[in-house]
Amino acid sequence: MRAFVLTAPGTYEVRDVPAPEPAPGEAVIDVERVGVCGTDVEFFTGAMAYLHQGHSSYPMRLGHEWAGRVAAVGEGVDTTWIGRRVMGDTMLGCGTCRRCLRGQQHVCDRRQEVGIRGNRPGALAERLAVPVSSLHVLPDTVDATLGALVEPGGNALRAAQAAELRSGDRALVLGPGTIGLLVAMFARAAGAEVHLMGQTDRSLAFARGLGFDHVWRENQLPDLPFDAVVDASNAAHLPATALDLVEPGGRVVYIGLSGEPSRIDTRTLVLKDVTAVGILSASPGLDATIRAYADGSVDPRPLVAATVGLAQAGSVLAGERPPGAGSGPKIHVDPRRPGD
Repeated sequence: MRAFVLTAPGTYEVRDVPAPEPAPGEAVIDVERVGVCGTDVEFFTGAMAYLHQGHSSYPMRLGHEWAGRVAAVGEGVDTTWIGRRVMGDTMLGCGTCRRCLRGQQHVCDRRQEVGIRGNRPGALAERLAVPVSSLHVLPDTVDATLGALVEPGGNALRAAQAAELRSGDRALVLGPGTIGLLVAMFARAAGAEVHLMGQTDRSLAFARGLGFDHVWRENQLPDLPFDAVVDASNAAHLPATALDLVEPGGRVVYIGLSGEPSRIDTRTLVLKDVTAVGILSASPGLDATIRAYADGSVDPRPLVAATVGLAQAGSVLAGERPPGAGSGPKIHVDPRRPGD
C-alpha cells in the first residue's frame, strides 16, 4: 500500500510499504480521510517534545485524526465489525495499569498514540491497523469529513464541558484555530455568548463568517465579565492573560500548548477563587462529539479548507496552502485519492 513516511525533519516520501495484517484484537481500516494537525507539523519541523523525550523517532507515519471503514479483523474480534464505518481513539493505554483500570488510558505512562508515540503507525496511508477496542462507530449522518473531525472535536468538547457553561454565560476563547473554533461551536451550542480573540484579519473574518459576532484582537477586547476563558492558542503569554480576564469564581481551561514554558501567578488563581483545568485528550469526549455531529447541533464542515492526496501532504505540513483552498484552518488528506 502507499503511505506517507516522515524520515527526518522536513524530509519525507510517499512509498510502497507492506499492508498491515490485523493482530489478535485488532482491525485493519481502509482509511478514507485524515486531518493534518498542529502536532503533525511539530513532528515535521522536529520541534515535537516526544522526539527529544524518547517517545517517538523517525522514520514515522503521521495521522491521528481519521475516519474509514473496517476491512479485516484479527483473531478474537467479532467479524460483524467488517464493513462498519469508524473513527478511532488516538490514545492506546496498556490496559493493566491503575490509570487504565480507572478508565484513564489517555494518561497511561505506557500508552501508544496512533501516529504520534510508541512507534504506532498513523493513518497517512491507505490502510491502518488499530485495536478494535479503540474504535467508535460512525452513524450514516457522519460522513468521512465529519468523522475525521471527531478527534479534534472531542478535545474541544471536553474543553467546553470543563468550562461548565450554562445558557447566558459569557465565554472567551483565545485562538481561533481548529480547536478554538470547535470549542466556540460547542460553547455556542451550550447557550453561551461566545467571544473569540485572535491575531490575523483572515482568521477573525473566518470566525465572523461562522456566525460569531464577538471577535477581537488582543488590544481590542471589551471590558466585559467572562465567566470562562479557554486558552486554545500556542502563545506563551496567554495562559496568564486568561487568568487575568476570567471573572472571580470562574473557570479557565488550558488546551493550547506553547513552544516554551508559560507562567501563571497562582496568587491570582487563589485570590480570584478560579478553577483551572487542563485538557490533554479527546478520549472521554469522542462519543458525545459523534452525537453532536450526527444531530447537527455542531457542524464543523466549514473548517475544512481543502482535501488533498498523499503526494501533497508534505507541502501542507510545510505550511503551504493547496491551490483553491478555502479559508478554513483544517486540511484533510484522502490517501486513496486518484492521481495523488
